[in-house]
Amino acid sequence: MWAKNITGNFANVIHGLKASHLTDVVIRRSKRMILDTLGVGLLGTRTDVFQKMVQYSKIYSSDTSSTVWAHPDIRLPPLYATFVNGVAVHSMDFDDTWHPTTHPSGAVLPVLLAVSEALPENKKISGLDLLLAFNVGIEVQGRLMHFSNEASDVPKRFHPPSIVGTLGSAAAAAKLLGLDQFKCKEALAIAASYAGAPLANAATQTKPLHMGNAGRHGLEAASLASLGLQANKLILDLKSGFGAFYADYLPQTLPSLQSYSWLLDQQDVAIKSFPAHLGTHWMAEAALAARKHLAKSRESLPSGRIKTIVLKAPDVQYVNRPFPASEHEARHSFQFAASAALLDGYISVESFKQQNISRPELSELLRKTHLVHPSDNQPSFKNLYCEVTIVLQDGDTLTERCDTFYGHWRKPLRQADLVKKFQSNATTVLLPEAAESIVEVVDNLEKLEDCGSLASLLKGAESTSELLKRSSRQI
Repeated sequence: MWAKNITGNFANVIHGLKASHLTDVVIRRSKRMILDTLGVGLLGTRTDVFQKMVQYSKIYSSDTSSTVWAHPDIRLPPLYATFVNGVAVHSMDFDDTWHPTTHPSGAVLPVLLAVSEALPENKKISGLDLLLAFNVGIEVQGRLMHFSNEASDVPKRFHPPSIVGTLGSAAAAAKLLGLDQFKCKEALAIAASYAGAPLANAATQTKPLHMGNAGRHGLEAASLASLGLQANKLILDLKSGFGAFYADYLPQTLPSLQSYSWLLDQQDVAIKSFPAHLGTHWMAEAALAARKHLAKSRESLPSGRIKTIVLKAPDVQYVNRPFPASEHEARHSFQFAASAALLDGYISVESFKQQNISRPELSELLRKTHLVHPSDNQPSFKNLYCEVTIVLQDGDTLTERCDTFYGHWRKPLRQADLVKKFQSNATTVLLPEAAESIVEVVDNLEKLEDCGSLASLLKGAESTSELLKRSSRQI
């Protein structure tokens, strides 16, 4: 029987979805998302903001504890392991992006891995359990975003993971904890009171906390619901409920469990090749194409020949930063993406180090750069484009445009390149053998008997040979 309201409908679906509902496409795409999220999270454990959050979280203790990725000497209560690992995932803005606009995986995966370690020995979480709960969390985020046309555009007021990510993590945790439909409803309602973070903190060290808090608060909401805490049972139905975040909010019921259709089946995610706001990937690709007219890939840019650089991009104010002063500002700058790509012929993790941001030759290019916003260039990751025009000293002009960058869902990253990205990220903190074993475990996740082996690989606590033996036995 379907509930007569939206909130009850969501709760029934969260409770009722089973592994048999997962399609081959959903499993394949979600495993790619999981591998990418683990990689960027492991890389993110090297960042200053992650270290600050670990130091803060050490003040909390509990009888149960979970892994802090890449830190075998530190364990934290599940809530705070979720928090710091979620911060790591978004610390460099290297995680996946969906449409409508949000970063879906980082709010969900750290929760599930933390919970899988904290449950009693006789309640092992299988890889298929994790895949189902992960996709429930992703699905809830996507469905909530589809209830608003405003949510389809690049955000202007709230950072979406802090809103939909919080409810998505609550749904995922509720699924993994086996809550009934009544407590699933309470978990969503409780999570809504934790939701929301202003976009003004984009391009600062605080933005990654939005992701960590989404996971932590979602898990806390599910835990409180399991203890019987009550909240508004119509939270998704009301303008004063979830509708408070979107002026054009129009909720709808979910598909029937008898023939459920997943949004991830219809809409893949974008996976980034360098750590910065997704919009900058269009700009970088256009700039790299323009650069080929001036220099070969390994040749220095003849910047003295350049008089002016004109960039066309949608009007996204928090990615309009003419002279970024920090790594976080550089990650949110159309101008930096274009100038760095032109100067070096590539953009990588190293591009955002302070010594590279402050190079005089980069500053020279930034001073020549002007950003314009054509009226036909809409701020949507589905439709936007970026164009780079270089005006030379002799009056000649060179123009290149990017409508779809490599890694966008219309031009997805090849599996070999996704694995290469993961290994490059993971081996900054793990042995190569451990990184290879994680690739194998995730590739066969639906066959894994106990997710505890994945957690052990992520912390790097045992010898690599022992972990490889354990993982091979599990698959």
